[in-house]
Amino acid sequence: MEYRDVAPIEYGPLQGEGTLSSGLDFYKPTMSQVAFEKHKDAEVTFTFKNRGKNQLTKYVGVEELQARLDARQHGWDADEIAYLASLTHQNGERIFSEEYLDYLADNPLPHANVVLDDEGDIAIDSTGAWPMVTFWETVVMSEINELYFENMVREEGLDIFDVYDEGNRRLDEKIAILQSRPDIKFADFGTRRRFSYKWQNHVIERLLNECPDNFVGTSNVYLANKFDVTPIGTFAHEMPMVYAALADKDGKNPLRGHNQMLRDWVEVYGDNLSVALTDTFGSEYFFTDFTPDQAEQWKALRHDSGDPVEFGNRVIEFYEELGIDPHEKTIVFSDGLDIDTIVMLADTFKGRINMVFGWGTTLTNDLGLKANNVVMKATMVDGVWTVKLSDDDGKHTGPEEYVERYQEQTARAIGNQAFCALAL
Repeated sequence: MEYRDVAPIEYGPLQGEGTLSSGLDFYKPTMSQVAFEKHKDAEVTFTFKNRGKNQLTKYVGVEELQARLDARQHGWDADEIAYLASLTHQNGERIFSEEYLDYLADNPLPHANVVLDDEGDIAIDSTGAWPMVTFWETVVMSEINELYFENMVREEGLDIFDVYDEGNRRLDEKIAILQSRPDIKFADFGTRRRFSYKWQNHVIERLLNECPDNFVGTSNVYLANKFDVTPIGTFAHEMPMVYAALADKDGKNPLRGHNQMLRDWVEVYGDNLSVALTDTFGSEYFFTDFTPDQAEQWKALRHDSGDPVEFGNRVIEFYEELGIDPHEKTIVFSDGLDIDTIVMLADTFKGRINMVFGWGTTLTNDLGLKANNVVMKATMVDGVWTVKLSDDDGKHTGPEEYVERYQEQTARAIGNQAFCALAL
């Protein structure tokens, strides 16, 4: 099959391009609302980092990228806010409050600064009120990828339709496997590192038409609205990182912020949106800090670093130790998935616990060109550095002395729990 006449990936303007929500994951407004209600005046800095070996400036110019980001700075359009206002929980209650939506309508995003770092590559940061500056994360990442691959295709003399054909050939293979595995349920998590908005739009359209029993929704706010599918997302590492820094600023053990964040989340959303990310300060610390009552209340845990099989076994063990039936709970696997890993995990845990897969880069940026590995994290809160302790070696973030202090505190917490368990 030739794809040269497929409308969603033709050149030219496409509905949704240029809107803020076309580059936003749903966990951005859900986190932003908690920030608005609990820490509206916290000043947070987000910093972009290229973790890969691709030199972004080979295809991305500072002025061109700055212009694209400036065009998004106006913030939320009225129709986008109307969509958020239409969203409800299963009990019919609105997800987003009128006060919060008015706040979005009345405020632009803070300025995002694009410069070159000491190595001559792209550097970006933005500082502002937490509920608004948070939106830059996925917007910046998706815009950089869009511009990078757009310019690569042009400057390298590639035929865009040859690129699309290769992408569709690979997508054909994935869809064929999914059609034979109706037990596999997944959501598109590919906004941040996608090839382009047009390609993500095309991928979702194919998934809806060809494997609707597998596809449960998308993290992309605009495309969830466009295709009338469930917007997927709760919170990211940013939430406990910021809460920990706020506790640190107040002279408390920063790890106290972790559980406070979980409690605030439930206060805002109740039992809804109850998927807890486990690895902000290492998953073993999470299992130490997550109380039995919280384990009962929260519906799912999300894996985002470390060995997924070890994690799945640890989750099942954790629930069983508390007398909770794992069949009543869900694991959301979301760390660097490809179709082979998804199938392996589905087979490994079938009949043991429920599973959903959050599928990102290899779903929306698998066209035969090397994908970028970029991130944008909350790095400072009211003048205090943030920290993330990954389950993967080498992926900790924050100044070295801060990382070491957090590591000592998590080790102490885990050790104290083990001591208490032995004493019993």
